[in-house]
Amino acid sequence: MTQRITFQEVPQELMSSMMRIGAYLKTSDIDQKLLSLLYYRASQINGCAFCLDMHHKESIAHGDTHQRLHGVIAWRETPYFDDRERAALAFTEALTNANQQDIDDNIYNALTEFFTTEEIATLTIAIATVNTWNRLNKTFKTVPGHYKVGQFA
Repeated sequence: MTQRITFQEVPQELMSSMMRIGAYLKTSDIDQKLLSLLYYRASQINGCAFCLDMHHKESIAHGDTHQRLHGVIAWRETPYFDDRERAALAFTEALTNANQQDIDDNIYNALTEFFTTEEIATLTIAIATVNTWNRLNKTFKTVPGHYKVGQFA
């Protein structure tokens, strides 16, 4: 696989804006283990190999398990996730597949049981951002397999 575009070829103002969003998300009140799990699930849906490699490694570094990560594709049928995580996973799927479904009241209301309005806004930005990264990496054909935990910290 040959990379089409490198991130050095992208307008640096754009990249610095994306990196600032990422920096904010790393300091937000949302647990980093949960964010990594949601990033991993969105990357599965989008088929982004680079992001799957990165978020798998980050999730493990945040204390998640291989069993949970392997099972996240079928999270509704596994006992590995609590109700808070399930609400966030449902929201991640709905937002990632927004062209296929609305964010219906049931999905949103489940979030409100576990997250504040500010946290829901942060989750929305986090999921939208990972979807943007997925699309950039798929378009650029960023080569997976070389990511080191914390590489973009």
